[in-house]
Amino acid sequence: MTATLTPGPVRRSTAAPVRATRPGWRSRLDLHGSPYLFIAPFFVLFALFGFFPLLYTAWVSLRSWDLTGDAGFVGLANYSRLLSDPDFWNAMLNTVGLFVLSTVPQLFFALVIAGLLNRPIRALMLFRLGVLAPIVTSVAAVAIVFGQLYSRDAGLVNGVLGLFDVGPIDWQASKGSSWIAVASMVNWRWTGYNALIYLAAIQAIPKDLYEAAQLDGAGAIKQFRAITVPLIRPALIFTVVMSTIGGMQLFTEPLLFGQGDISGGSLRQFQTVAMYMFEQSFQNFDYGYGSAIAWMIFLLTVVAGIANALIARRLRGGTQ
Repeated sequence: MTATLTPGPVRRSTAAPVRATRPGWRSRLDLHGSPYLFIAPFFVLFALFGFFPLLYTAWVSLRSWDLTGDAGFVGLANYSRLLSDPDFWNAMLNTVGLFVLSTVPQLFFALVIAGLLNRPIRALMLFRLGVLAPIVTSVAAVAIVFGQLYSRDAGLVNGVLGLFDVGPIDWQASKGSSWIAVASMVNWRWTGYNALIYLAAIQAIPKDLYEAAQLDGAGAIKQFRAITVPLIRPALIFTVVMSTIGGMQLFTEPLLFGQGDISGGSLRQFQTVAMYMFEQSFQNFDYGYGSAIAWMIFLLTVVAGIANALIARRLRGGTQ
């Protein structure tokens, strides 16, 4: 005997459906407005101490402004004077020469040091901390030490050169010698900083790539050229751009090398564009002309940055 089951009556729920409630205006404001509130301090500070001074300098560069006050609008007269000023072009030549002598060796040695610090050696942490010493050292102390090293009469560098029958060199007397001395100060101070950036990029590379290359018979140098350098290209581009910006604004090292002489030597042999701008603005009190030089430095830095970006894009496209 089998039992049959008959379905009972279907009961419908009498509860009201739950409707999604829209968040209030305060919740929407907190959700969409709080991110902008968090980043607002940066833009406020940039507008006050970056963007506004840039625009104000551009306005002053179009006027004749000296110690007695604003003498009126002169248009592009300061810029036309700038382009025909031999002292400005001399400062530009010094800036480019110091940039080449400091940036190229600096980045090369930083890359080599980063590769060495990535290898298992004794006292590795001590060496890594050692490359930070030039960064935290006072610039004034660096200038005093290098001033003694490059002293004409009792300098250590001339003493070493004397061992090879090379006569004493007056390092401040000519462009070439003064460029070498100032560039060595810049290289000593910033090579370790760039090396740490490269080291961080190298340590982000997967170890499997090096193990595979080692199994294929690639040595350390070949691994460095074929794996390390291509994979840290973003870090290389970053350091090149930052070194370009710093090179165009080089001021402290040559000023201290000349013991505070803003003219950069008796013949302006190591005066940079930034030093020339400071001389015209705060020594000759020609604020309109100094502002034009400042804007020229800004434009040259922008052009150099765009050139670096185009070169980087071309290199990135060539490796794809």
